[in-house]
Amino acid sequence: MHRILRAALALAVGLSLVLPAVVQAQAKKLVRIHTAGPGDLGVDNTMMAHQFMTYVNANSDTVEVKIFPNSQLGQSREVIEAMRLGSGASGTTGGPAEYASFVKRVGVLGLPFMWKSYDHAIAVLDGPVGKELEADMEKAGFKVLSWAVSWGYRNVVTAKKEVTKAADLKGLKIRTIPTKVFVAAVNAMGANATPMNFGEIYTSLQSGVLDGFEHTAATVISFKMNEVACCIALTKHLMDPTFLVFSLAEWKKLSAPEQAALQKAAHDAARVVREMAPQREAEALAQVKKLGMKVNEIDTAPLVKAALTAQDELAREFGAEKLLDQIRKTPG
Repeated sequence: MHRILRAALALAVGLSLVLPAVVQAQAKKLVRIHTAGPGDLGVDNTMMAHQFMTYVNANSDTVEVKIFPNSQLGQSREVIEAMRLGSGASGTTGGPAEYASFVKRVGVLGLPFMWKSYDHAIAVLDGPVGKELEADMEKAGFKVLSWAVSWGYRNVVTAKKEVTKAADLKGLKIRTIPTKVFVAAVNAMGANATPMNFGEIYTSLQSGVLDGFEHTAATVISFKMNEVACCIALTKHLMDPTFLVFSLAEWKKLSAPEQAALQKAAHDAARVVREMAPQREAEALAQVKKLGMKVNEIDTAPLVKAALTAQDELAREFGAEKLLDQIRKTPG
């Protein structure tokens, strides 16, 4: 009988030590991060989410981050709309263009031929313009945790015609995303913007419906566009930055120490993505050359000049004229 009582007492003591740990583990707040990118670390948005997750999960006893790549939680617009209401994803990694429907002035970050360099973009995002846009985002129900840059500029990729100078772009049918900014960027180069779903590009290049499309070198590799395209002209016409954004409603549910841990994680993740950008872009361009494509540097000065009018018109539409002026004056 005494042995049974002793065993029962030992069990009770053991449970008293184990149960709090179990309860604590179960009580961890789950942070769900959406990204439209693939589940590997070959793209900027996924790398940013992964670095954020790794830091938080290693340094917080009360918060756990889980990434949902490949739009598992829904298309970006749906996810962002739900975040405003405090449901679905806790946050996203992606481009500001995804938020421009909800925060108009954010669209200024995607204007054609605006970024002089990665350093220029970083100086703008870390400066007064970034702070103003963060305030705009917060008013709309979002909390910007950190800014980074994309791994590569978007360039013109052609199926048959080699582009060696700006004038060679005139009249080419170039596929682009069906948004005003992207259409304006292509038309400003003298080409004919042809809005089209991404999935139709490959066969349209094969059939001659398109003369080319515009995207990053990494995308050319990922989707084997080198099989139906010969050349890349380094127009560098667009570079949509990337950022880590939280639902403001979800952010407010976190304690001050939790917010500090997540903010530190976000800054560290952005730093890693920023530092890797030039290297990853160079690697992708080297790879497309190995695949047999011609990559041509061209004088973009005429294209930059031609795009100024489009920049002014779009900035006016976004209510972001003063922000555009600040961006132009920022050294880079």
